[in-house]
Amino acid sequence: MVSNVIEELAYKDREFVFKDRLHAGELLADKLRPLLVDANVQLLAVPSGGVPVAHAVAQKLKIPLDVAVVRKIQIPWNTEAGFGAVTWDGRVLLNELLVGQLGLSTEAVEQCISRTREIVRQRVQIFRSTRRFPDLNGKTVVLVDDGLASGFTMLAAAESVRTKHPRKIVVAVPTGSANAIELVAPNVDELVCLNIRRGLIFAVADAYEVWYDLPDEEVVEYLEEFEKISNTQ
Repeated sequence: MVSNVIEELAYKDREFVFKDRLHAGELLADKLRPLLVDANVQLLAVPSGGVPVAHAVAQKLKIPLDVAVVRKIQIPWNTEAGFGAVTWDGRVLLNELLVGQLGLSTEAVEQCISRTREIVRQRVQIFRSTRRFPDLNGKTVVLVDDGLASGFTMLAAAESVRTKHPRKIVVAVPTGSANAIELVAPNVDELVCLNIRRGLIFAVADAYEVWYDLPDEEVVEYLEEFEKISNTQ
């Protein structure tokens, strides 16, 4: 495993170790706390699943929360899988090896990217509205999702954050495949993953007792709730 990875050995290769995303976020906060002492921190959640995880982290550690909208570029005949990602600021990251293996034409790839850009634009509008993206210059940026399957979505997010001149980039996730961890870790300063699992088959959902796809309305509720809490502190 890469040297900048922090894991919870008691959870290694186990399934159903978290009650739900909020429980996972609370445990993740405990692991993150020593890394963020005296740091100027900005937490960025990858919606949808990363928002409740980050909500719990932000509440426990009393740090600001915002969203970084990233979307995988779906394989046309298998929308559960992707061959790259598009970020909130228009950055495109392709898994070139997979694109070649899939036999996708340049036109097909461009069509998929175009559709994904439009989805990202819509989600930015839903989750951010007119709010400006936070200034990341000189800050420790913590990117949070509910898990890493392939890792390409998080890798794209980290690349976009890097262009904003942060002091440090930390990726924090409750669960992840060993392959995804090895892909992402060399491209960030630190990576915290409580539940690293090896094996040919990996599903983020298998780390959680309660798992479902969050509707946009619930994501917005989490963000609005955190904003209210922050305004009263």
